[in-house]
Amino acid sequence: MRAEVVRMSAEQINMEAVEKAGRILKEGGLVAIPTETVYGLGGNALDPKASIKIYAAKGRPSDNPLIVHIAEMEKLSEIVTEIPEKARILAEKFWPGPLTMILPKADIVPKETTGGLDSVAVRFPSDRVAQEVIRAAGGFVAAPSANTSGRPSPTRAEHVIEDLGDAIDMIIDGGPVGIGLESTIVDFTEDVPVVLRPGYISLEMLKETLGEVRMDRGLLITDSSVRPKAPGMKYRHYAPQADLTIVEGHEEAVVEQINRFAAEAAALGKKVGIIATDETAGKYPLGIVKSIGSREDEDTIGQHLFEVLRDFDHCQVSAIYSEAFYTPRIGQAVMNRLLKAAGHKIISVS
Repeated sequence: MRAEVVRMSAEQINMEAVEKAGRILKEGGLVAIPTETVYGLGGNALDPKASIKIYAAKGRPSDNPLIVHIAEMEKLSEIVTEIPEKARILAEKFWPGPLTMILPKADIVPKETTGGLDSVAVRFPSDRVAQEVIRAAGGFVAAPSANTSGRPSPTRAEHVIEDLGDAIDMIIDGGPVGIGLESTIVDFTEDVPVVLRPGYISLEMLKETLGEVRMDRGLLITDSSVRPKAPGMKYRHYAPQADLTIVEGHEEAVVEQINRFAAEAAALGKKVGIIATDETAGKYPLGIVKSIGSREDEDTIGQHLFEVLRDFDHCQVSAIYSEAFYTPRIGQAVMNRLLKAAGHKIISVS
């Protein structure tokens, strides 16, 4: 089976295709949809068989929770048993948008969707195409990233076709996504809100809105015995085929070290990839150099991270060396993804 691919934009929504996508989802099929963060692999969130199909298509461990997407604020109360006041405050400020909240689940949500947990992750995306498909599907669509588990997340429909084109029913091509990093996840099942995955909405933004918010220590420590409460907490994610090493430190020292690595690899006849920025790309004479964006416009770094990692797969490089990207607002989210892609292999230089 080859997925049907339909192109549309927020300005020109093909409602006939949207209704067809809704029917596929209602009947237990799978549809990839664009969102403002990354492309999602949609299934009926209230159908346990559909959730099982999502796990199978992605090759995803079944204890890794799926995010339920809604397109109307009123739908939230149907799938959770409690909405804490701080969760309401965040929803009012950041929904629709790149925010996922973990709340106690209602019985209507099957545990196949929540990875066996009594909580459910919920998001209200701002992408208009996604919203229309969610409404057409009945209002509740489980949608993890539409990629093979462990691969870089898809930011274009071409990435979805590459990974899942033969495994799902339909792909809605909405063009390149706007943000390029998955949503921020905040857990409200504890007394103090906990960030389980950093994203476009930063910890500082959350603290400005709510006051006390803490970062989960599991973001820094990998423990395979810990059951994940949010997508991606336990498993290696975003990985390119080649080994990836991050080099952090002062710019001149980082450039010097990466050039040394590239020269050593070239001497052995190896093909090397280098992840740089617009400001530093010209400083690397060896290897295949790709700019991830500009440090002066850090949103470009988030938008291009996964695309660059996938590009290096197509280049069939033997090793990838990347600068670190501790930018002011989304650097925490970018480095979270990059460290997972590198298996936490990072070298500090000065």
